[in-house]
Amino acid sequence: MSPKRLVDPGPDPAQIEKILGAAGAAPDHGRLNPWRLILIPPERRHLLGAVFAEALIERDGEATEVQIEEARSKAFRGPLLVMVVARLGPELGETHPRERLISAGCAVQNMLLVAHALGFGAGLASGKALYSPQMRRLFSLTEHEEPLCFLSAGTVQTSKSSRPRPLTAGYTSTL
Repeated sequence: MSPKRLVDPGPDPAQIEKILGAAGAAPDHGRLNPWRLILIPPERRHLLGAVFAEALIERDGEATEVQIEEARSKAFRGPLLVMVVARLGPELGETHPRERLISAGCAVQNMLLVAHALGFGAGLASGKALYSPQMRRLFSLTEHEEPLCFLSAGTVQTSKSSRPRPLTAGYTSTL
């Protein structure tokens, strides 16, 4: 679900706790918690919007005011907004970073499933700004942390027809 299709009402505090709590049930080799979640409350979204705008200007010096404003507006989509960060540094031991990324992906999937089970739409967003130095500074990411995506949840304002899913034969083989 695209974040631009999500509006208020969003999850209440108890529902947010359920959504975020579902992440903790993700498979996690060694119980490392190799990811973390950063909530972006409505009153702080302007900071994220400024980073989206700055990152666009840095990438494209010819961006129009309309494009810059559109980039800024992305910070205000969806009532619940969470950044998912992977913790890949050596301080967590020898567990391979790929295993840590799998755990983070499972945490994200769990949150999406719970949000949908509670009756909300939920989806992921990323993009070039996610990997910008400005984003790293805003979220105080350490050298060994990587932003993975933003997760949004809220009430679905408009639906899009679902895309066809691939047939299992397209991604399954036998040894």
